[in-house]
Amino acid sequence: MMTISDLLDLNHTVAAALFAGKAYPWEVLPEIGDFIIALGQTLPEDEFDHPAENVWIAKDATVFPSAYINGPCIIDHKAEVRQCAFIRGNSIVGKNAVVGNSCELKNAVLFDNVQVPHFNYVGDSVLGYKSHMGAGSITSNVKSDKTLVVIKNGRELVPTERKKVGAMLGDYVEVGCNSVLNPGTVIGRNSRVYPTSCVRGVVPANTIHRNDGRLIPIV
Repeated sequence: MMTISDLLDLNHTVAAALFAGKAYPWEVLPEIGDFIIALGQTLPEDEFDHPAENVWIAKDATVFPSAYINGPCIIDHKAEVRQCAFIRGNSIVGKNAVVGNSCELKNAVLFDNVQVPHFNYVGDSVLGYKSHMGAGSITSNVKSDKTLVVIKNGRELVPTERKKVGAMLGDYVEVGCNSVLNPGTVIGRNSRVYPTSCVRGVVPANTIHRNDGRLIPIV
């Protein structure tokens, strides 16, 4: 339920090679920045602008003047980065993805067609194809006691060896408004999170996470 093959279709990201040889999606987190720099240098100049050091933006992407983009960063074809978005670096925004008003990204991979359109924080996270985070929903990426993040799948505990791990969203995940995805949250493909939920651990594929914490299979 937690592996890359369980969660993500690598045909829907320019970063497919980043995931090669890895079992879990959070294993890419320390490599995102270097990967962007290497990939960016190979992107065709007739398709991508290079407005700043280690920043590549597709010519058919839309970036509002008030957005701030720090490298390393790649904004892929037909993506939209809206007003006052804050991309702090080490971020890949996939094709047709939306980074909306006052959203913040840091060390994150957004697959194609991802939407984080309103007041979202996405840090140290991977968001799968066509996943969507409702207004005000965030990924919390550091535990309150600052200890290393452990992925909890029932009684199974998988250490990440990292202090900062946000959320891993599978393809087609829907996260309701004003939800908090706690450090090391993993949400399986086609699952849904009720608004105002506080999510921990692993949510299986094809499951509804209610805001009282109950998990309901989608039938």
